[in-house]
Amino acid sequence: MRLHFVWVGKTKDRRCAALIEDYLARLRRFLTVEVSEVRDTGGSSEADTAGLIAKEGARILAAVSKEESVILLDERGESLSTSELAALLGRHQVEGTRRLTIIIGGFAGVDDAVRLRADRCLSLSRFTLTHELARVLITEQLYRAVSLLAGFPYHKP
Repeated sequence: MRLHFVWVGKTKDRRCAALIEDYLARLRRFLTVEVSEVRDTGGSSEADTAGLIAKEGARILAAVSKEESVILLDERGESLSTSELAALLGRHQVEGTRRLTIIIGGFAGVDDAVRLRADRCLSLSRFTLTHELARVLITEQLYRAVSLLAGFPYHKP
């Protein structure tokens, strides 16, 4: 199974970028991992928000093929434990999912078209997180989940 991350913008904080790269390298021991950084639209005025979300949504959807299984990270999504996330990944592997895509939208949120395309919405926390920190958390949690599935002694319940 291939793991595909789609997120808006580059990771600018070098400390977050280093952590993300570390967990991506760890994940690559178990899976093929790809990252698609979709160009952010910029701007932050309320008047631009709907247009900004629509443009970023179109870019996100262009990075995702029709065959991919898609998980959207969204504050309104379902919360899973690490064991439940591992079980979800395990089901995708058993079912023969070729490419599982994890989407993290931009600062203004995601377009409804992206929500409709998602097969599942997950929440990392009820807290508001920066998108860069969300990238660190999801890469770490996915590494923890695949290491749990592989019987690797990283996860300690």
